[in-house]
Amino acid sequence: MTETTTCCIAGGGPAGVFLGLLLARAGVEVTVLEKHGDFLRDFRGDTIHPSTLDVLDELGLGDRFAKLAHRRIGEVRFVTDDAEVTAGDLRALGGRHPYIAMVPQWDLLDMIAGEAARHPGFRLLMNAEATGLVVRDGRVRGLRYRDGDGADHEIHAELTVAADGRNSVLRRAAGLPVRAFGAPMDVAWFRLPRRATDPGDVFMRLSPGHLMAAIDRTDYWQLAYLVPKGGYAKEQARGIPALRRTVAGLLPFLADRVEQLEFADISVLNVRVDRLRRWYRPGFLCIGDAAHAMSPIGGVGVNLAVQDAVATANRLYRPLRDGTLTTTDLAAVQRRRKWPAVVVQSFQLAVQALLVGPVLRGEKPPVEVLRAGGRPLRRAVARGIGYGPLPEHVRVPAPE
Repeated sequence: MTETTTCCIAGGGPAGVFLGLLLARAGVEVTVLEKHGDFLRDFRGDTIHPSTLDVLDELGLGDRFAKLAHRRIGEVRFVTDDAEVTAGDLRALGGRHPYIAMVPQWDLLDMIAGEAARHPGFRLLMNAEATGLVVRDGRVRGLRYRDGDGADHEIHAELTVAADGRNSVLRRAAGLPVRAFGAPMDVAWFRLPRRATDPGDVFMRLSPGHLMAAIDRTDYWQLAYLVPKGGYAKEQARGIPALRRTVAGLLPFLADRVEQLEFADISVLNVRVDRLRRWYRPGFLCIGDAAHAMSPIGGVGVNLAVQDAVATANRLYRPLRDGTLTTTDLAAVQRRRKWPAVVVQSFQLAVQALLVGPVLRGEKPPVEVLRAGGRPLRRAVARGIGYGPLPEHVRVPAPE
């Protein structure tokens, strides 16, 4: 079966769904493909930063978002064996949103997709997995996808956007060269129940040889245990009792419930930091993790993807609507969004080299360095995490 649209977006994550809404809002016919039947996936990026909260305000969705169940985080803390340090204070930023909102990503995506569905040019296809590109005369003319029944389809489009994440099928199909930077760790994600007597908020627990992020999700703890790259198999070989003892040693208040932890409950993220040298080819563009896979450091991936979507819509809605899209337009998107990705990845690589790698090798956390930075460092970290180097604002016109 063959279908047509103006813009076809592979990937129903934040980059794809936000871009779909923005283009449909401007009167562009757009189809978004999501390979799953819903948005319910655990351990996806749930940290919604001030840059994204501002975009929601600009779309008139801020009040609706505020009604979603969420927690507000005002600071980034490091807890070591003998000290506690505030590394970033978002409350000092001012503005309307001096905090990070922790909200299940599926709730955010449901809200954005629901808003997009109000526009007649928007279509969301669930259970639709992109499998390849349609290329004619050296130009991408659309994509192929497989539906939930196993039937194959083609969608022909003026522009095809890969927003299908760090393992992007379309990025590989386009043959775009990738520059990889590596990471010293992988992340084992799991959850344990939270009790009212537990400490609250979000913090990073550091001890020689161990790092764990603890995120208060109201009725449970979302926990990220960092292991040396490729080292999760060793954790499995040690056995679940050993991992339980490690968790209880790092976070003693969880000692009475670590027996609930099983390997079957753990989701492992293979951490990668990479980016495309070129994000586009005629008729085709990569954004979000498909263009630049981020480390989980700072929790900025979702927000950078949204910023990509806003910049893409701002630049492309008019040529898409007018039928004048050129490769020059696609190159302009990369020019605008590449350097913010470079800056953020450089920061993440520095943290990996100066903090994560040494601590995982058994060195003492550099608490003195964090303390020496004082208030200027806390503000700089908060600004970088909260807004990034180039926060985008919605320039796409509202429907008349």
